[in-house]
Amino acid sequence: MTDLVAKTAMDSRLAEIVRPVIEDMGFELVRIRLQGGKSPLLQIMAERPEGGIEVDECAAISTALSAVLDVEDPILDAYTLEVGSPGIDRPLTRLKDFDTFEGYEAKLETHELIDGRKRFKGILAGVEGTEVLVNVEEGTIGLEFEWLADAKLVLTDELIREMLKARKAAGVAPKDLDETQFDEIAADDDAAQEE
Repeated sequence: MTDLVAKTAMDSRLAEIVRPVIEDMGFELVRIRLQGGKSPLLQIMAERPEGGIEVDECAAISTALSAVLDVEDPILDAYTLEVGSPGIDRPLTRLKDFDTFEGYEAKLETHELIDGRKRFKGILAGVEGTEVLVNVEEGTIGLEFEWLADAKLVLTDELIREMLKARKAAGVAPKDLDETQFDEIAADDDAAQEE
């Protein structure tokens, strides 16, 4: 089974080089893309197996990858290396992502037309074997994972609230939110669950 971590043959080659380094550091490779142009950009998204990653961890991964990529030298031209988090409206690149984010809204795109369409938007309903289940207007549909060309979460207030709660539970507070704002988010969520 393929995944959406790497899109092109070059991305796959680069993934073979960087994945062992990232995994040895205790993280997982979420996505890798080499974007061309006048100044190529190698974009790598990584996270801990349980989710999340901090800026200093991205910097440590970047330093380790720079050393390995300098030795392997797979990219002929000068390029910029960017290591970051998948973000809140993250790409869904591995089959397990569709299980992890069950209940959240997502946009999916297939390589070929499926029942006359390539784009689907709905609530993730987990996985069944190698099928990604999605609740769309017509009901629940199953799309084979290998049919997918692209998939990502839709940025919603609920998604933001859940991610902030998870960060608070993990003891990580974003620098632009203070503890009282976290308490307001939790209180709003608790009030919504009681209704």
